[in-house]
Amino acid sequence: MINKILNQILLLSFLLVLFGSCSESDLDLSPLSAIGDNAFYSNTAEVEGAVIAIYDGLQNLPLREFAFTEMRSDNTRTKSREGEWAQFESLAVQPTNGTVANYWSNNYNIIFRANKVLENLDVVTNAAKKSQFEGEAKFARALAHFNLVRAFGNVPIIDAVITPTSTEFFASDDAASVLAFIDGDFTSAAGLLPSKSEIQFGRATSGAANALLAKVKLTTGDHGGARTILSSLITDQNYSLAGSYNDVFYSEMNDEIIFAIPYVNDDANESQDFSYEMTDRGSVSGLNYWTNEFRAVVDPVADAARASVLFNDLKPGEIGKYLTSSSDVRLCGNDWIVIRLADVLLMHAESIMAGAGSTTDATALASVNKVRTRAGLDPIAGTLTKEDLLLERRIELAFENHRLYDLARFGMAETVIGAFATSNGFNFAATDLLLPIPQGEIDVSQGELNQNPGY
Repeated sequence: MINKILNQILLLSFLLVLFGSCSESDLDLSPLSAIGDNAFYSNTAEVEGAVIAIYDGLQNLPLREFAFTEMRSDNTRTKSREGEWAQFESLAVQPTNGTVANYWSNNYNIIFRANKVLENLDVVTNAAKKSQFEGEAKFARALAHFNLVRAFGNVPIIDAVITPTSTEFFASDDAASVLAFIDGDFTSAAGLLPSKSEIQFGRATSGAANALLAKVKLTTGDHGGARTILSSLITDQNYSLAGSYNDVFYSEMNDEIIFAIPYVNDDANESQDFSYEMTDRGSVSGLNYWTNEFRAVVDPVADAARASVLFNDLKPGEIGKYLTSSSDVRLCGNDWIVIRLADVLLMHAESIMAGAGSTTDATALASVNKVRTRAGLDPIAGTLTKEDLLLERRIELAFENHRLYDLARFGMAETVIGAFATSNGFNFAATDLLLPIPQGEIDVSQGELNQNPGY
């Protein structure tokens, strides 16, 4: 497994880049040189190049992540319903699925890059820079492990630079151990990273580390720990809700964004094509379109401000959040939002509810109602139910790759996805909630890596 990853990433991990100044487009992640490992990591600038290479790796993650999170839920479907993409929609993903294999490799590539930075921090003489680089590496390593454990369950923890003979890393660690490791990395990163106002947009911050740490704690059931973090974040002056729902996505780098992966229009190195796959643009493609079930839960009148962004009614089925202004349909510049304040506010209510079916807590209601008020909706009064909160998350955060993991965290995945599968004629078992371990990784793991149940 890990040998296969290394065969791919050892060729890529030293394509390091130089860091520019302070605008989105200046986080230029395209390789400017390819220098052997033995010639690098002798000073601060070279380590910073390795840090920027981590962000280069992060740009790969959102490209097809919707397949694992939205298409395997009741939110989206494919347009073509053919090939590997039909496997996600019908909850029949195969261990040989190439998109699954790429997601596994891309996340471990980021982990490798992060560990390479951590291994070479001693050459950084400026204490503040050293702390920042360590925080950025731990942030990315935690995020990649978090992606993997939620998608696959038990996965290998890789906390060092390894070689093809590092067989002690080949076997999976249990999910609880992986989540504990992630908690530690995000906690450390939060203490090392600067705040949003002190660093370039697109790089990790203390707020981003804390927001994702809170989500990890909700995932493990540590509602009290999550509440402490989230209560602090919602009063952080670095963040505020965008003036309108549309502004969140079309006025980029706004103060609602806690962490995003930036892209640039019409740039072969800095663009993305997930926008293309959620829109038509005159193509037969269209991998990620909304379902009728999702459309039915959004009131087009009462929730018009969000509906007008969620749906592009000029083209049925097309998602409206990521319409691109690029001249090349496959070189889109819409940023990918990993976490934003509205998510934090809704998680704050979730932490207060603490796994119960409802809450009358005024602070929980206030957090949810801030999100609803921005959308032009009436506030929820008196009692907030789990179903209310889950629906609010479904609509507010639609097509942002949260739905399946929200259902799992709320303990509703089997019920909701099971009912959706039945109504659409799909076979479903609880084991379908995890992706299969890529068969190619199992084949090269020397018997150490086991397939998930049900595959």
